[in-house]
Amino acid sequence: MNEKLDRTPYLPTVAVGIDVVETKRVFKLVERWGERFLNRFMTPLEQRQCGGKPERMAVLIAAKEATSKALGTGLRGVGWKEMEIVHATSGKPSIRLHGRAATIAEGLGWASTSVSLTHGAGVSVAVVVAIGGQVES
Repeated sequence: MNEKLDRTPYLPTVAVGIDVVETKRVFKLVERWGERFLNRFMTPLEQRQCGGKPERMAVLIAAKEATSKALGTGLRGVGWKEMEIVHATSGKPSIRLHGRAATIAEGLGWASTSVSLTHGAGVSVAVVVAIGGQVES
């Protein structure tokens, strides 16, 4: 066995955020504010992926709120477009963090994230799980 192996205890950390958004509320916001709403809350890629469908917009907003909760900041600590929810060609969603959100996640030691999205019965729900680790001091 190699004596030079680091034997410092590693403590995995898990952060979880969850949020529920009423689809009707998002529909009303889009109806009232149109592109102004979209440009404030979603990146151009997210807007294209939503295809103008309120239920898709609502689930992205829920995912961003869940992400901010997992970061421990809530929406006062990060901007809406600093948390980007993107979909692979398979449809699997993932989170891309930018700006302050990325800096905070790095400080928390986030190594990976997972996001689960669903919508139906007038609501959209998102759950975000971030896995990280820290060295025990």
